[in-house]
Amino acid sequence: MSGTFRGQDICLALCPYPKRDHATKPDRSGFPVRPRRGQDPKDEAEVFAANALQRMNEVLARIQELEEALDDPDDIWTRLRAAWKRAEDEEDPRMSEIVKQARQLRPVLTDLEKRIRRVLRRHRELTPLDRVQEMDRASMVWLSRQPGRSVAERAGSDQRILATVRRENFDTLENRVLHAYTRLAADAAREWIREHPRAKQSARFRDVDSFRKKCRSIAADLEAHDVLIATPGVTPNYVLMQDKSYHQVHDGWERLLKREKAIDDLWAWQAQTWTDFAVLAVTLAIDELEEAQLIAQSPIVWKSEAVTGRWFEQDRPIAVFWLRETGRIVEVQARPEKPGPLLIGAQAHVALRITDPTRSAVPRRVAVWTPHAMNRIDLGESVSEVANLIDQLQQFAQTEVFKHGLVLTPDHGEPETIKFEGSRCRVNGIAFGASGKSLAAGMEAIRGFVRDEFKGASV
Repeated sequence: MSGTFRGQDICLALCPYPKRDHATKPDRSGFPVRPRRGQDPKDEAEVFAANALQRMNEVLARIQELEEALDDPDDIWTRLRAAWKRAEDEEDPRMSEIVKQARQLRPVLTDLEKRIRRVLRRHRELTPLDRVQEMDRASMVWLSRQPGRSVAERAGSDQRILATVRRENFDTLENRVLHAYTRLAADAAREWIREHPRAKQSARFRDVDSFRKKCRSIAADLEAHDVLIATPGVTPNYVLMQDKSYHQVHDGWERLLKREKAIDDLWAWQAQTWTDFAVLAVTLAIDELEEAQLIAQSPIVWKSEAVTGRWFEQDRPIAVFWLRETGRIVEVQARPEKPGPLLIGAQAHVALRITDPTRSAVPRRVAVWTPHAMNRIDLGESVSEVANLIDQLQQFAQTEVFKHGLVLTPDHGEPETIKFEGSRCRVNGIAFGASGKSLAAGMEAIRGFVRDEFKGASV
């Protein structure tokens, strides 16, 4: 985000989190390393990283629920709110790619388990004379070099000669893909189960756990048959393209591989994802007000893959509400293209713009900060700093009123709400999470903030 403040050009750049424990440009050290799939945490550092990954996945799940809500553009926020309400119940775990595959591909794996494809391959080996059915050139050359005048003499005391035999072989490309998929799916299922220990009684938990066991069983069977593991990027053969079951396995494998690659990028750009999550949370809180009426909705374009941590794009503002009783228009501005001098000075990527259509007074802006960090932020200190900043910026306000603020930050397992009442501003700090009681507490705190902000609001 860039703009001008007091005659100076300012550009705010977001540095991604490093994907390894030490990175340069800029120099950063001490960051947790993203857990590798299939590995359980063994020490304190790995537990810290696993918890960070779990929080990231929960935030991603809330944002990805927007994709399904977009199926009905007339009712986006109602559908998204219903999905988030379900997420407040920790016994109803999040939907994810592995949950979808557990439901869709379990019958497919059951079918393949009964008919794992095999081929007959020719091998040369010493074979009893009465069982010889085929000989190739190399076998004939070997026989001609043996001592004796007849075939029986050349066969020796064991009466065996080198002949071509056909043996069953399971090490085909399609089985290698099946082996790679079952191992990857089992690891993804185990990771999902580890993140949802309180959902053991749910149908999703049972589906994923059963799918994990099925994948492990098939992987063990393939390993026993000396089937190798396919490497990513293999070119599909005829069976992978034409056999329906193998084709579905190949598609599922590619989706899980894309998920692994996407998580690497999402790990680096968690701050971007958190900002989008905060925007959705604020929009839902305003939409839930009894007096709020959605009068304008920005087109939201869902991406097939996240780009720098962002799953969707939208015009500005993302939503516009009419407050019937208060008589105000509220715009939810997320990453505005022209933030204005006060917002660029505040270094806030989200804001609420409140105007009174019946008056010619300047609009009022409420800044929303969305700081994200691997360690818990001192919410009290942040709120105090924001209040001081607002006081300093108010003296430069000319074309709009700039007062009040909201700080939304991850709670790292400890929800918290702080209110700071200053002489000229009010700042609320809310630390919350993306699932369970933490999400419920955070959404209730945001609802309280918007109710207080619009109750008797004056521009």
